[in-house]
Amino acid sequence: MTATTGRPTMSAGGRWVAAPAPSFAHLIRLSDDTGLFEHARHAIVRREHGYCTDDVARGLVVISREPEPTEEVLRLAERYLAFLTHAQDDGGAFRNRLGHDRRWADDPGLGDWWGRALWGLGTAAARSPAAWIREEALVAFSRGATRRSPAPHAMAFAGLGAAEVLRRHPGHAVAAALLADSATTIGVPGADPRWPWPRQQLTYASPALAEVVIAASQLRHGGPALDEGLRMLTWLRDVQLREGRLSVVPAGGWRRGAVRLHHDQQPIEVAAFADACATAATVTGDAAWEIGVRQAVGWFLGDNDVGTPMWDPATGGGYDGLTPHGPNLNQGAESTLALISTLQHARRWS
Repeated sequence: MTATTGRPTMSAGGRWVAAPAPSFAHLIRLSDDTGLFEHARHAIVRREHGYCTDDVARGLVVISREPEPTEEVLRLAERYLAFLTHAQDDGGAFRNRLGHDRRWADDPGLGDWWGRALWGLGTAAARSPAAWIREEALVAFSRGATRRSPAPHAMAFAGLGAAEVLRRHPGHAVAAALLADSATTIGVPGADPRWPWPRQQLTYASPALAEVVIAASQLRHGGPALDEGLRMLTWLRDVQLREGRLSVVPAGGWRRGAVRLHHDQQPIEVAAFADACATAATVTGDAAWEIGVRQAVGWFLGDNDVGTPMWDPATGGGYDGLTPHGPNLNQGAESTLALISTLQHARRWS
């Protein structure tokens, strides 16, 4: 039986139910002594697809957020941290794809995986209960944070890591510069209230961009106005509500002026929305943002366009996507980490 937090959140049909506590059982199943496997068929690991820095970094984020991890979960943090430091080159860039044969398939770069690696390292440096993990993660973060990517999403993920570091080390100049540059790369919202997004298309993990602008507004010098990030997130929230439930932009994205589709919705979008709303609630003290967190938790529990749960209580895994006919029953790393991340917020915000 799955433990619950005891805090209510919305489920299918608008019922109030207790949100389950995040389970690490499937994450442990997807991991070995090297790292975190990317894919699964149903709940069974697909070893032939190997590992990626993207998912290992996400794994380090959620484990570092655990206030009292078990010894087994803390050992995962050690493996994930070792993977990221192995992926990093002397100049701070990261490789992304490692085969099951332990051979890298790419050269070091500054794509999304670089940003997510810094997010994972920054979160570990700020939150891990193990001092030696915090110390090593900060070394690796500081090396990577001197680099810059031209890609807004990569910079957004890196900015989230910088914000974590600054919450624990307010005087960390490298992190402050990275966060400020991340907000600048993302840009400012447009004047048209019908589409205030800085770009003409919503693609993936869009709430992370708004979250970074909100976080950067707290910088002593050089930060954007708080209202810019809140306007972005408010609009994003409003366009992703459908009859009161969360209906996130699907994997194909949504271009301004085009017809918006509603499938296939990805768990990463829901987790990014929960993160951004939690940050907005913390920064502003406005309890209205807590509703967004509850809607994100509810999406996983079945309060979504199809009215179906998006996780498997028997395994603890998250389903890979919401199709018009129900969930994609594969339980890969990205979706499982999105589930864990969202349920972690239920402890405080549900």
